[in-house]
Amino acid sequence: MYLYNSAARKKQEFIPNTPGVVKMYTCGPTVYHFAHIGNLRSYIMEDVLEKYLRFAGYEVRRAMNITDVGHLSSDGDTGEDKMLKGARREHKTVMEIAKFYTDAFFADCSQLNIRRPDKVQPATSCIDKYIEVISRLLEKGYAYEAGGNVYFDTSQLKRYYVFNDFRKDDLAVGVREGVEADDNKRHKNDFVLWFTKSKFEDQALKWDSPWGVGYPGWHIECSCISMQNLGEYLDIHCGGVDNAFPHHTNEIAQSEAYLGHKWCNFWFHVQHLNTADGKMSKSKGEFLTVSLLKERGYDPLAYRFFCLQSHYRKALVFTWENLDNAAVAYNKLIARIAALDPEKGPADEDAAQALLASFRAAMDNDLNTGNAVTALYDILKAEAPDAVKLRAIDLADSVLSLDLLKKAAAQRERNARAPKAGQFAVIFEDGVEDQAARDLMEQRQAAKKARNFAEADRLRDEAAALGYTVMDVPGGVKLTRK
Repeated sequence: MYLYNSAARKKQEFIPNTPGVVKMYTCGPTVYHFAHIGNLRSYIMEDVLEKYLRFAGYEVRRAMNITDVGHLSSDGDTGEDKMLKGARREHKTVMEIAKFYTDAFFADCSQLNIRRPDKVQPATSCIDKYIEVISRLLEKGYAYEAGGNVYFDTSQLKRYYVFNDFRKDDLAVGVREGVEADDNKRHKNDFVLWFTKSKFEDQALKWDSPWGVGYPGWHIECSCISMQNLGEYLDIHCGGVDNAFPHHTNEIAQSEAYLGHKWCNFWFHVQHLNTADGKMSKSKGEFLTVSLLKERGYDPLAYRFFCLQSHYRKALVFTWENLDNAAVAYNKLIARIAALDPEKGPADEDAAQALLASFRAAMDNDLNTGNAVTALYDILKAEAPDAVKLRAIDLADSVLSLDLLKKAAAQRERNARAPKAGQFAVIFEDGVEDQAARDLMEQRQAAKKARNFAEADRLRDEAAALGYTVMDVPGGVKLTRK
């Protein structure tokens, strides 16, 4: 298996530190608002990576943080505190905001079939570890106190910029419009490990520390939560490409300074989801959520399918037309799978595995999910019994997580209930038979044939009294519970 390693800037064969075991860390959400679908693209692709590693036979141990404190909005640990912003917006405490939006995040993940990591740790639960690591960095000369805060000293590193060969001036804190320089820093690129003094006099969450009452900087969270849950050696660190600098850069700096050795072997960065106007962002006001997709009639898994059609290292442009096209393709794929007969042939496991060769080749080549989806169509066209094809698709979908067999089975059931030519059918939308409602509809059909439309209307009203909406369809009638 080959993955693109952002730190090496090339594809490399993936070999974990411990044979058969993968330690994987994911940067989690800052829980001050709903996740938008651009955020969720990263989590979808990280979910696919984890599931393919399991599919390939690895034991995966995955951890993720929940940022429920701090996380200032600029590269220089200045700007607006996102958690306080959410609390003020909704007139709640910071912890009420954190719980609500943590629950909302995992509800969205569930609808997108994103597996919850084995370990999920809120930043507020790791204070002792931050203090331990920061204290050791001070002892080793990698950190200093100034103006009441503790800073990491980037000048002590042989190499600071890891992911891109930018000029230092381009990345230096303070060059962005609206970012204020911090006069306490010895060097522009230094970053805060612990705040006791900040622009937020009413900071809600503070803890005792050797340096005074305060709270951690954003970057220290992930290093400590990863080390606490996965140990000193990490195989894969995941996140959106916008986290490469400064967040992941600073994680590497502080982690390796603390540990005294290389920390993480592979860095997996997912590109942005863009709109026609540019990168999707909460700061722009209205943004797209899973709930909004559902309100507009889209299956959340159609959005997952949309993401899988593109490579994770390519920026993806979202438009409603593009999502419509993906939804149509997704439904057609389900219809083709539904046309297979599970009773045709034994589901021979070796034969099913043989059909997965092109799927494996695509996924082994830097997680090429677009080609992996194409491999599903190759399976459908293969010369093999239907039961073998279904087993192969089921195995592939353990990674893609599109509920293909489940939705295909539901489609077969709907097809079986569909009206036959020349027959009158009563279709219950929820699939639950109601004999009283069926009798009413058959009486109504007889009344319509006799052109007794007043009686037909009365019987429709009786069905409504039983809790049904009646819709005439070709060859019959469909009943939907109100």
